[in-house]
Amino acid sequence: MRELTLDGLRTMMRSCAGVDELVDLDSDIADLSFEDLGYDSLALLEIQSRIQQTCGVKVPDDALEHMLNPAGTIAWVNSLILAAAA
Repeated sequence: MRELTLDGLRTMMRSCAGVDELVDLDSDIADLSFEDLGYDSLALLEIQSRIQQTCGVKVPDDALEHMLNPAGTIAWVNSLILAAAA
């Protein structure tokens, strides 16, 4: 299983639907909400799928409740990875 980093999440975000061309994903986005970054629930579902593929962890159905901003998503996904490895 592979830990999720902000750079890894940025890569996923760039490849998923929903990003506004005016949003600078290279800026300090960690604490901005996905909504403020222009990502809707469909885009977040796509990111959720990419997280599962990339990190090798099963993301539960209630994932969107935990995916409020990039920093929180990274912490939550990495906690899932740690729990799965234990």
